[in-house]
Amino acid sequence: MNRIYCLQILLSCVLLLAAGLANAAEIQVAVDRNPVALNDSFQITFTASEEPDGSPDFSPLQQNFEILNQQRSSNSSWVNGQSSRTEQWTISVMAKQAGEVLIPPIAFGADSSKPLKVTVSESQDAPQGSDDLFLDVAATPEQPYVQSQVLYTLKLYRRVHITQASLNEPEIKDAIVEKLGEDSNYTTQINGVDYWVTERKYAIFPQQSGVFTIAPLMLNAEVVNSRQPRFNGFFNRQTTETRRVSSKAITLNVQAVPASFKGAAWLSAESVELKEQWSDAGLQAKVGEPLTRTLTLSAKGTTVGQLPELFGQTVIDGVKAYPDQPVLKEDKQSDGLSAMREEKVALIPSKPGDYTLPALEIIWFNTKTQQLEVARLPAVTVKALASNEASTTPPVLSTEGPIEQKTVSSSPAAGRDVRLWQWLSAALALGWVLTLIRLYRRPAASTKAEQTDKPLPHAATEKNLKRACWENNPLAAKQALLQWGRARFGADSLGSIARHCAVPLSDEIMALSRHLYSGRQQDWSGKDLWQAFTETDTAQSAKSSPGDSLEPLFKL
Repeated sequence: MNRIYCLQILLSCVLLLAAGLANAAEIQVAVDRNPVALNDSFQITFTASEEPDGSPDFSPLQQNFEILNQQRSSNSSWVNGQSSRTEQWTISVMAKQAGEVLIPPIAFGADSSKPLKVTVSESQDAPQGSDDLFLDVAATPEQPYVQSQVLYTLKLYRRVHITQASLNEPEIKDAIVEKLGEDSNYTTQINGVDYWVTERKYAIFPQQSGVFTIAPLMLNAEVVNSRQPRFNGFFNRQTTETRRVSSKAITLNVQAVPASFKGAAWLSAESVELKEQWSDAGLQAKVGEPLTRTLTLSAKGTTVGQLPELFGQTVIDGVKAYPDQPVLKEDKQSDGLSAMREEKVALIPSKPGDYTLPALEIIWFNTKTQQLEVARLPAVTVKALASNEASTTPPVLSTEGPIEQKTVSSSPAAGRDVRLWQWLSAALALGWVLTLIRLYRRPAASTKAEQTDKPLPHAATEKNLKRACWENNPLAAKQALLQWGRARFGADSLGSIARHCAVPLSDEIMALSRHLYSGRQQDWSGKDLWQAFTETDTAQSAKSSPGDSLEPLFKL
């Protein structure tokens, strides 16, 4: 008995511990820039999406950092009927030593943040000709390959107060220039002198090889005069003086594409990732039905315009491809530009069988290792099933062996479920009996309902189709064609109706089907469909049997 009691206590403790872990608040940690220089201040931000267990203890930071300032803020929002609250703690610190410095986990009661490493470089010397206001610029690398990313960093150092300032953008011939993120503001020491620093970054992509110069940047600033006015009084205003400072020019030696590169299109980046996704995990589809393939190419250190097309013009006999418009995205972070290209294509087989899609390879140049690399997806085989063939794809894929059927053991709960289903079945059966009795007593209403299901006369369907085509209404045109196809051929899909019709009517029907499948309903013109319908002798073109028809591409 005591053993059972102890086991119950132990089980309760485990459950309480699991519940506590499940409810633990997740606390994210981030820095405003990385790397940083020794004697440069920077900010560490702790963000909690839920209320943490307790107040933070920042004392572990004092081992590697000098805490200069700390602030707390909160943000509440209400979206789609759900409220959310975010808590943030921003700590301004300065590293005590150079190298890889660890931001340790910070305890928020029972909750805790994750550790984070920051790279701290040695203190920098003051640039030549430094004053209480000056600009410093740097470009990395200075010998890039064509269309490769160059990080251009601008730093404004000042020991004076500025009321207004204007600064021009970097200029370079035959290059794309993109500003990265927001400006960073911090303090630093140079030769024992304190400075306020404003840092701004750009990504530059030279489009031609050769020697190019980034022109000096010019700063015009209104600086508060530190001298006291001659007559000190209440109505005296601060006086300012205009100061102009410029940066140095930077020369880039842009190299041409390496002779060893044999790819179809030059792509240089820091990293490249190629992924694919299928609408059916088993890579199966019935004849006439779409199987959608999604390809995603992500790269860091390049523009979205440099990402190549993914599907190309590969033609597979027996499979029609309908590509969608690509999705292009760029993300501008302080460490560089990231780009993403996503392409979707609907593959529609016209006959049963196995179809192999060739492997996809993208050769790219790694700007970090200075080596050629290949992002690759292997060849893949898809299976097209006949329209009347059931798909053999299991709902859940498993690589550990055949799926076993599970046997449900009898239990009191199972017995209650069976009795519940028995009662529900009896209620449904009673409802069907009452419905049949009601229909039997109302023959006229039944006859009227049956009449409404009959196909419309040929003249009426033509009139509906003509109106839909004149109004450029693809959905109404589809309904009219389906009514006409049921009455004429006994066909109940656009694909099967097209198989009974001759060119050009069959082509126009399939064009309508593809348009409806793509989801675009505003730019369809019905002129060609109506002209083909009126000019084609469909009675002479009904040659194929309904069993050979394609399934519809779009269903309401």
